[in-house]
Amino acid sequence: MAFESLTEKLQNVFKKLRGKGRLTEEDVKIALKEVKMALLEADVNFKVVKQFTKAVQERAVGEDVMNGLNPGQMVIKIVNDELVNLMGSETTELPIKPGNEITVLMMAGLQGAGKTTTVAKLAGKLKSKGKRPLLVACDVYRPAAITQLQVNGEKQGVEVFSMGDKQNPVNIAKAAVEHAKANQQNVVLLDTAGRLHVDEDMMQELADIKANVQVDATLLIVDAMTGQDAVNVAKTFTDKVGIDGVILTKMDGDTRGGAALSIKAVTGKPILYVGMGEKLSDLEQFYPDRMASRILGMGDVLTLIEKAGAELDEEKAQQMAEKMKKAQFDFEDYLESMNQMKKMGGLSSVLGMMPGLGGMGAKMPELDSEENEKKMARMEAMIQSMTVEERQNPDLLNPSRKHRIAKGAGVEVSEVNRLVKQFDQMKKMMKQMPGLMGGGKRKGGFGGLGGLLGGKMKMPF
Repeated sequence: MAFESLTEKLQNVFKKLRGKGRLTEEDVKIALKEVKMALLEADVNFKVVKQFTKAVQERAVGEDVMNGLNPGQMVIKIVNDELVNLMGSETTELPIKPGNEITVLMMAGLQGAGKTTTVAKLAGKLKSKGKRPLLVACDVYRPAAITQLQVNGEKQGVEVFSMGDKQNPVNIAKAAVEHAKANQQNVVLLDTAGRLHVDEDMMQELADIKANVQVDATLLIVDAMTGQDAVNVAKTFTDKVGIDGVILTKMDGDTRGGAALSIKAVTGKPILYVGMGEKLSDLEQFYPDRMASRILGMGDVLTLIEKAGAELDEEKAQQMAEKMKKAQFDFEDYLESMNQMKKMGGLSSVLGMMPGLGGMGAKMPELDSEENEKKMARMEAMIQSMTVEERQNPDLLNPSRKHRIAKGAGVEVSEVNRLVKQFDQMKKMMKQMPGLMGGGKRKGGFGGLGGLLGGKMKMPF
């Protein structure tokens, strides 16, 4: 998960601060020294770290903080505020023109950053917002680049404009804009060629496209996992071509997070989107305040609610929430809740966005491990091997039925017994803890688990 190691280190620092009734200037200095080390280990740019810790210290040693009722908490708030400032304070939207006016977005980046996949995801996002996007294959150098874009475009239900690999990218871009005009498409996304490293030819080609086509925004796509290299690439593109914003890919695999914390401060350009996984919904708009909250282990409820809103069927979710409150759900509901969790990025992703549980997903990587995915697949196979009557009435599951289910799912009978036992335990827990399952007003608890699995995020905080 993104920021996993940084979050853990910062939480340890803040735990010490909260444990002190009063803070001295020395306490703040020691804490900030640890914060500084944590940020450097997270591969945050050295100059950025220096400026950041200086800004926090200046605010934290003020009289109001030192003499406050909860100085430790006040210091944490200052760190949060400065993290938000570091990443850009406000969310930056794409400069999309209104109505039928055509917006041209040019995508740039190095090979291997996930540019072609991200372009298609962005097109899908724009389509879901009522836009009519056109994907344009301007990479005529990389073998199969055009085919890859066509496959990804098809997944999103977005047309791909291509003139093959024998044409000049500038001519392709010009023809694509004319095609969009003729076909009432209002967002043109140019997928330009990447290189293994920054070179003059690459920069010249981007400049030539900009000189011949009215590009409304140039977006740089960089791999978050490359850390400071990503920052350096962003700076070079900013200086040589001019970019308007950055999309960070593979954030879900970057446990450090240095690129996300450095890019805005080094280049002056905002992060627009972050890629958190393979699915369309995993391309998330970048909110500096929400990201700061995630880094500090405070969760990100708003993004979680948005994901739930986008991915979950409201009626189904409502029905399941009611069933769970009454402990009346069956194996069909159990299967549905597993599918909903997968849609939202897996259990560790969900836990990472829950307040107070930010570090839990990181501490339990096995939640979404390959081994656990296999276990989930076997559970699904077992439930699908049941008849409709058996799913709806688990009490019917006698030994002979269990043997048939095991045979149908290709597993041992012991696994079917284990599944039934887990299911029964879950139902018992729900009966014993009605406040846990989507109702209740308990602050700070895991009060939304029921709602999370089936109730459109009805959380009581």
